Amino acid sequence: MKTTLEELQAFVAVVDGGSITAAADALGQTVSGISRALARLEKKLDTTLLRRTTRRTELTEEGQAFLQRTRAILASIDDAEEHMAARRQQPAGRLRVNAATPFMLHAVVPLVPAFRKAYPQITLQLDTDETYIDLLERRTDVAIRIGQLQDSTLHARPLCTSRLRLLANPDYLAQTGKPKSVADLARHSLLGFNQPESLNQWPLRGEHGDAWPIVPSLTASNGETLRQLALQGVGIVCLSDFMTAGDRARGDLVQLLAKDTVDVRQPISAVYYRNTQLAARIACFLDFLQERLG
Repeated sequence: MKTTLEELQAFVAVVDGGSITAAADALGQTVSGISRALARLEKKLDTTLLRRTTRRTELTEEGQAFLQRTRAILASIDDAEEHMAARRQQPAGRLRVNAATPFMLHAVVPLVPAFRKAYPQITLQLDTDETYIDLLERRTDVAIRIGQLQDSTLHARPLCTSRLRLLANPDYLAQTGKPKSVADLARHSLLGFNQPESLNQWPLRGEHGDAWPIVPSLTASNGETLRQLALQGVGIVCLSDFMTAGDRARGDLVQLLAKDTVDVRQPISAVYYRNTQLAARIACFLDFLQERLG
């Protein structure tokens, strides 16, 4: 059996206090508890560490040698605890964050300078994927997910919501004319997603209810590609506000069929594993995102 921290602490406390009774008082334990801890330690080491008489307790030669190493071990533990306390006050270490490319580019990247200034000892690793990943397999601390979350063993923190809108470049509309109704979209170039198919259900009122299934003229695997195509005047797109707010403010993309558009807001959440206390570097990142995106 391996020596325990409790046994080492009991041994040092007896030496420092001069007696088992003093050690029990210092550690807040019973005299019998300290005595049993010492007995277990000596049995495991197969040696006598202390000579105990009715008047005093003194170290054997083996005890003296073991004491030096024990003090070094306990000092290392104290140092490790102090180091972790310092990390909680000033979070440090590598933080691996995963998100879809558009959200990473338009929502996370603009916040990086301020985050690094606030937490200079955290090293960010930013990864992008267009599909959900296994956090453990990819050694990821936090993943940002857009849309309704599936039931899982992951913890989740809501960050914000983002509205979906139909958009097109003014040059495209100058050539094709603005659609005046949902039915007019049939004669337009519609830009959609390869997968999942649910992203090609546009939030439009019509004969299909509040979701209008489109047949894309062109598809892409991520929203940033579709945004760039829309900016180039290739067609009409349905994208989230988090990636198009600047385009709309500049007039590079304009909203279409506003009266026919259902107010659909995609939930955006951070997901992460949490078996014990959440690491400070993860907690501060989640708080940072929630404060600025919420």
